[in-house]
Amino acid sequence: MSQVIVTGAASGIGRACAEVLVAEGHHVALWDLVPEVLDVAAGLGMTGQIVDVTGDLDAPVAVAAETLGGLSGLVHAAGRVAVEPVGAFTAASWDAVLDVNLRAHALLVQAMLPWLQKATNASVVAISSIEGLAANPFIPAYCASKAGLLGLTRSMAAQLGPEGIRVNSVCPGFIITPMIQPALDIDEIRIGFEQAAPLGRMGQPVEIAHAVAFLLSDKASFITGTELVVDGGLICKH
Repeated sequence: MSQVIVTGAASGIGRACAEVLVAEGHHVALWDLVPEVLDVAAGLGMTGQIVDVTGDLDAPVAVAAETLGGLSGLVHAAGRVAVEPVGAFTAASWDAVLDVNLRAHALLVQAMLPWLQKATNASVVAISSIEGLAANPFIPAYCASKAGLLGLTRSMAAQLGPEGIRVNSVCPGFIITPMIQPALDIDEIRIGFEQAAPLGRMGQPVEIAHAVAFLLSDKASFITGTELVVDGGLICKH
């Protein structure tokens, strides 16, 4: 099976991706900025690394490759959001969001490239968002970063396809994760999220993880340069 780095693996979508991939027999290096990732990894019988994806990536990538016996896949699920509309955000907060969500993905693929080029069925998946496809006036930096991931996905797919490396994105809708939990504690907001999609509920991280696992697998061998929307039909209403 494949050897995959999963960022943001201590919780939420990243953790669900790691759990599903391990259950399917993949070898996974779980990355996160918080020490809890080590416990999650230990519970899965996998390696955990405390990694800041905005910092040096060559060294932790080399460790993951040595530990797993190579690298053939990436799931960039680490993410950051700032609820700061235009007129309220600072340059520092804008950069912080784009550094984690967008810049880190490009640099991580670059650092992994020597291993991906040697792998069979190499596959890269970015966790974008429906916010990269539809407007949200309160989180412009997040929207820009997630839309940027879609453009980056297409660019890298065009470049790396001839080498047999597939690059795709997944666009989740409203998913119950720690990142969004503070908003869910407000009844009005939670109900609005639940009613926004035609399916009438929010999604679970594992539902995103299964989509990611599909894109990493041989079943998606002719899919590259695209985004898979997993949103309960929410985008249909925009």
